[in-house]
Amino acid sequence: MNRFLASALTAVSIVAAAPLFAQQADTQPAAVQAGNYAIDSSHTLVRFTVDHFGISEFYGTFPGASGTLSLDPKNLASAKLDVSVPVAKVSTTNKTLDGELAGPEWFDAAKYPVMRFVSTKVVRTGDRTADVFGNLTMHGVTHPVVLKAVFKAGAVNPLNKTYTIGFNATGVIKRTAFGVSKYAPLVSDDTTIAITAAFEKQAD
Repeated sequence: MNRFLASALTAVSIVAAAPLFAQQADTQPAAVQAGNYAIDSSHTLVRFTVDHFGISEFYGTFPGASGTLSLDPKNLASAKLDVSVPVAKVSTTNKTLDGELAGPEWFDAAKYPVMRFVSTKVVRTGDRTADVFGNLTMHGVTHPVVLKAVFKAGAVNPLNKTYTIGFNATGVIKRTAFGVSKYAPLVSDDTTIAITAAFEKQAD
């Protein structure tokens, strides 16, 4: 196949697919469809950041989250969030470290396979922001945590035709409070949590 023909076929495929992605996601929270949602695990990620010996910041991720969200934009205070994260899936740039983090000296995934956050209260703080209060259970210990959430947008996913909404959220925990104290404070006790989450609307 010559370059001209290949370029022409590529252009045709892009034009044909254009209507699929032509929709504009709605960033207005008032437009969100009320109802029950489930996490889209493939497009949700939990990231943690610690200070590494005062030299650099170090990041890790937890893929594979699952959970539910009940949401009515007209009554945000009634929202309920319940999210579970599989600890054994912890991932960094170092496979050896991944195994250590999942092991008994850190998260101890064999004994405590899941981290879970269950909301207790949601307070609107701005047009697209809210504080989500809840209880985080990690490493067999439960403590209250506040996540600062930002609504990203809502739209029908053009691939699976499911109405989906997205949020970003951040929070800070002290890992030693949950019994994860290896190398503290050389590796910082304060641990920043950053979450990007997609939720798919469930059938009524």
